[in-house]
Order: sequence, then structure tokens, then C-alpha cells
Amino acid sequence: MRWMRVTLVLAGAAVAASLGGCGRHSSAEHYYLVASNTKLAYWQSASAGLDKVAAEYNVHAELTGPDTFDPKEQVDDFRAVVAKKPSGILVSVVDPKLMQPEIDAAIEAGIPVLTVDSDAPNSKRLYFIGTNNREAGRLGGRALVQKLNGKGNVVVFTMPGQPNLDERLAGYKDVLATAPDIHIVDVVDIAGQSTIAFDQTEKDVAKTGKDRVDGFVCLEASAGKDVGEVLRRGNLKDRVVIAMDVDKATLDLVKQGVIAATVAQKPFTMAYVGVKMLDMLHHDPLPSLTKNYAVDAQAPIPAFVDTGSALVDASNVDEYLQASQGH
Repeated sequence: MRWMRVTLVLAGAAVAASLGGCGRHSSAEHYYLVASNTKLAYWQSASAGLDKVAAEYNVHAELTGPDTFDPKEQVDDFRAVVAKKPSGILVSVVDPKLMQPEIDAAIEAGIPVLTVDSDAPNSKRLYFIGTNNREAGRLGGRALVQKLNGKGNVVVFTMPGQPNLDERLAGYKDVLATAPDIHIVDVVDIAGQSTIAFDQTEKDVAKTGKDRVDGFVCLEASAGKDVGEVLRRGNLKDRVVIAMDVDKATLDLVKQGVIAATVAQKPFTMAYVGVKMLDMLHHDPLPSLTKNYAVDAQAPIPAFVDTGSALVDASNVDEYLQASQGH
């Protein structure tokens, strides 16, 4: 019967630990995710992740930041959050040069800061939670090469200088280095306005001959829908669009065959896991927030948490649509 006594002891310890955990959290704990362009469906998905973990832990978790693409306003909002002395901050960095000193100041003030979605690797942030963006670019790049049959002119819509988007473009270029007959003929800065992608696509689809544009790559969440809408209106079925993210409008265009594929990320997971990690750091503080844990082989924290990415095309779009309806 010794095994039974051991089992009962272990079970009792687990229950005690569980009950003890009920008092671990407090509604006085405040966590923030500072983003930009917060009206995008992408960030509303992240907000849902914040809501879920806040309800589970009985803490406060809030999405904040400008509802347009405004790096300077994002810095102002980050400063305002720091002034509240929260339990921890998540931030998706638009401009690392602007945000780095603000992150460093928050760390020096004793506030744990994690980056999500878009990193500031030269800052003192503790670590990054999000997509392996270079690999996401390679994923899209392989789909682009396949859909174009290895040949064509391509236009890229992005926001240069934003770290996650720059990494995705680097991933595409990694793949295109092996496809010499595919050429990136233009990299367009949409400056946070998908209408720029719409207007540019209208111009590009009218080009012919050696200037003809065969494919469009969208490195952020909003442009794909606008590019797809231009093609849908013109009934243009001979162009390839590789989009980013899985809001319903983008998935619908994949379902219709207007967008060839989109690369899925997990903003809900970034926010949900991010608050859990901040909560752990709040209750079990690190010996120092300013230590360089990247060079510590026995570091108590990771350097990077990959939340995953996947290619969505005609073969699996129904699964993503069903999942979005369930949420």
C-alpha cells in the first residue's frame, strides 16, 4: 500500500498548490500591451488574449496605443503607461530607435518589459514573444515562387524600418535568391495606410510588357485586403497575392481564390502568453532586470518565445474560417 500513500501525498500537494495559487493574483496588478494602429483586427485579436488571461488571473490587462500608425504617439503612450508604474508592459515596437530609450528607462525603473510581435533587440527588454518573422517571410516566399511558377515581377507593400516587417522581407529575399527569374521591382511604404496599397495596385495592374506586375507581397495585416479588392473588382485572376494574417476579410479572399495565400500569426497567443510571463516575473522577480541574460547559459528566462506561423491557402482556409467563426 506504500504506492497508494505516495499517490495520496502527491495529490494532496497538488491540491494545496492549486488552492494556494488562487490567492497569488490581485486585481491591483496592471499589465499593458502598447501597440500602434490598434483598430486593426490583428490587435483586436491580441486584445481578446488580454481579456482571457485577465479573467483567468483576476488582474487588469489592457491594450493601448494610437489607433493610427504613429510611432511618436506610441512612444508618448508608452511613457504614460510607465508613469502608472504597472506590474509589467508588453510592447510591439514600431520604431526601435525611438522606443529603445523608453524601454531601457522602464527597465531601470524596475518595470519588466517584454516585446511582442515586433522587437527592439538592442534595448534592455527581457525577451521577445512572437513570430519568427524571417521564417514567416521564407514561408511566404516559397509560396510566391510556387504560385508564380518561378517567374515574374513582384511589388512588396511594407513599412520600412519596422523590425518585424524588415525581417519578413529578408526572409522573402532569402528564398528569391534561389529564384533568379522573380524580381522585386518596387518596395512600397504604405505608412500604415492600406489605401496606399490599393491606389498603387490600381496603377500596377495596368502595366504591360516588361513592366507588367505579376505578384504582390503584403508584409503587414491591412494591405492584402486592399490589393485583393483591386483584383476582385477587375476580375484579374492571373496575378498572385501573398498576404499576411488571418482576419476574416483576408480569409474570404483566399477562399474566393483572389489571394493565393496568407501567412498566419497568433496575436491572441502573443498577448495571452505575454501577460502570463509578466505575471510570473511580477510574483517571482528576477535577481536583476538589467543583467544581460542572453550570455547566461543558466538564464531563468528565454531569449525568444516563438508563437508560430503557418501558410493558409485553398487547402486549409476552411479550417481557419471555421476557427474564426467559433471565436
